[in-house]
Amino acid sequence: MNHLDHIRYEIPVIDPGSPVVIIGAGGIVQGAHLPAYQLAGIRVKGIFDIDIPKAEKLAEAYNIPRVYGSIEQMTGENGNSCIYDIAVPGNRIAGLLAQLPDNSYVLMQKPMGENQQQAESILQLCREKNLTAGVNFQLRYAPYVLMAKEMIKAGAIGGICDVEIYVNVYTPWHLWSFLEGAERVEILYHSIHYIDLVRHLLGEPRGIFAKTTRHPKMAKLQEVKSNIIFDYGEFLRVHIATNHIHDFGLHNQDAFIKIEGTKGAIKIKLGLLMNYPEGVEDVFEFILQDEPSASWKSVPINGSWFPHAFIGSMHEIIKAKHGIINRPDNSVEDCINTMRLVEEAYRQNASFR
Repeated sequence: MNHLDHIRYEIPVIDPGSPVVIIGAGGIVQGAHLPAYQLAGIRVKGIFDIDIPKAEKLAEAYNIPRVYGSIEQMTGENGNSCIYDIAVPGNRIAGLLAQLPDNSYVLMQKPMGENQQQAESILQLCREKNLTAGVNFQLRYAPYVLMAKEMIKAGAIGGICDVEIYVNVYTPWHLWSFLEGAERVEILYHSIHYIDLVRHLLGEPRGIFAKTTRHPKMAKLQEVKSNIIFDYGEFLRVHIATNHIHDFGLHNQDAFIKIEGTKGAIKIKLGLLMNYPEGVEDVFEFILQDEPSASWKSVPINGSWFPHAFIGSMHEIIKAKHGIINRPDNSVEDCINTMRLVEEAYRQNASFR
């Protein structure tokens, strides 16, 4: 690989600076936010959840010094000296943002509301309150995505001409009880990550086409399978295909991101999604056609989507608060475009009915 031999993800060492306070003590906080912050040395000062015993349990497990009894207590004690990490369902985000002090720094869990109308309201609220706010579209910062971006930036695979994201797994949706009764499921809460990644890598598409479907074994849920096609012109194919109800064992489960260029290709096995939540090993492979006897090679990854990618999302807010950057890469001003594409995908889906 010559000059690309150094491609490797290293856990960033982050100056903790301003502390983080967390709103929400659900599974995503326990399984991703807190482990990520612990790995990176990001200091968590306090936590609040309407289920106070649940917050107390996480505080004890992760040595969080403060459990707040209310949002008012949290904001009263911290003002805008901290970073607020909001990890609640999308339909509750706007109400919580309204309670934060003006000029605060905020990371909110995706999605940015449950539809475009809510997303636009969140964007307007952030502008009115002068919040420096980002959305936790953390797949952008997964170790293997950062490695792929480095190869792409170096020109190793040439111009991108094909991107395929394929997921054929069994996802235990019952782990997220709030999804029962939700009007939207698969695209809004899963494929949204891939939509965000596509536009993060390639920019805004000319259009998007989508069909998303339900499954008789998951009658309590809306859609759990999707096909999404992006229009990037005549020389670039971009396709997402997801099936979360492959309930036939691990043998034929598969999940990957494949990026093909004019000089080479990258394939990333998303092992985390297979046999979830235990997962299997992620794999990063590439082939460069300008190498003698070109063949597929693999590179160690040193991390995964959970929890490592969550470091990158928070790091963007920390850098903005420290004045290192003017605006987070995952700012609401950028991520509103992901939400607009999600809305268009659902509009396209409705046209099939």
